[in-house]
Amino acid sequence: MSDAPLNRFDRIVAILIQLQSKKIVKAQELADRFDVSLRTIYRDVRSLESSGVPIISEAGVGYSIMDGYRLPPVMFTREEASSFVAAEKLMQKFTDKSFGAYYESAMFKVKSVLRGKEKDWIDALQSQIIINPTETLFNENIPNALEILFESIAEKKQVFVKYQSMEAEKPSERHLEPVSIFHENNYWYILAYCHFRKDYRQFRTDRLLRIQRTDLPFQMEHGTLDDFRQKESDAHKTKVRILVDKSIVRFIKSERNHYGFVSEEIKNEGVEMTFFTQSVEHGFARWYLMFGDYAHILEPESLKQRLLEIVENTKARLQE
Repeated sequence: MSDAPLNRFDRIVAILIQLQSKKIVKAQELADRFDVSLRTIYRDVRSLESSGVPIISEAGVGYSIMDGYRLPPVMFTREEASSFVAAEKLMQKFTDKSFGAYYESAMFKVKSVLRGKEKDWIDALQSQIIINPTETLFNENIPNALEILFESIAEKKQVFVKYQSMEAEKPSERHLEPVSIFHENNYWYILAYCHFRKDYRQFRTDRLLRIQRTDLPFQMEHGTLDDFRQKESDAHKTKVRILVDKSIVRFIKSERNHYGFVSEEIKNEGVEMTFFTQSVEHGFARWYLMFGDYAHILEPESLKQRLLEIVENTKARLQE
């Protein structure tokens, strides 16, 4: 950003809003966001202080605003108002009933500070944007699953769940220490330490049959989702190379990352794709069957044998 008066004013207002959005904000965090030097941030913060904003500065920690100070209602641009519509639709379809209701309540508060023309803009878009997830994301009998999980992570309290895994015939009961919640491949997942398995496991929210709060504190200190995935990436993986017909490449691009996609190289006879996967015999093999009549396996030989086995078993069942 340049230091032109208007741009600097906009930046200072944005800094004030960010200071109110978090308990502590580091100077480097502000400098990175606005692409300015630390010296510029220090000067902008001094300008806020001289205008009466009670900013607390602690060396090596960051900036915070004194408790009780609040910025008057903020005015949103038309483009920002448009983003609220998309966010509201996503919250209604991709979260459970409890969080959807909370977001709807928050949106009423946001809309209350919009100017008339922005409200008209939102009303014009509201009924014209439709989002339909392809999968069932939550058990309808548990309308507040995300709310309980968020509380568990923030308060470091265990949750009790009744869970139906895909492999088991009967559901199991477990005490979990949730570490992270993420949405991937059309589903919501919980990464948690499972006291039943004495290890970290992933659980799909749509397979939760029951979830409840407990007063049991976490017994362990947990890392982040990135830490867990780094450990996964360091685990043993098998290299897979396949040659795919160019006509179907675009249809499998959205899923290939889930199976360890690394790179691709365009050849005369097709597109050669390289994967490093932990589940050659099950996950990768069954995914490959979706487009196997348009592809060739270059390596490993064990994948070919596994596919032949699956095809033979399928053929036998069809002939019963």
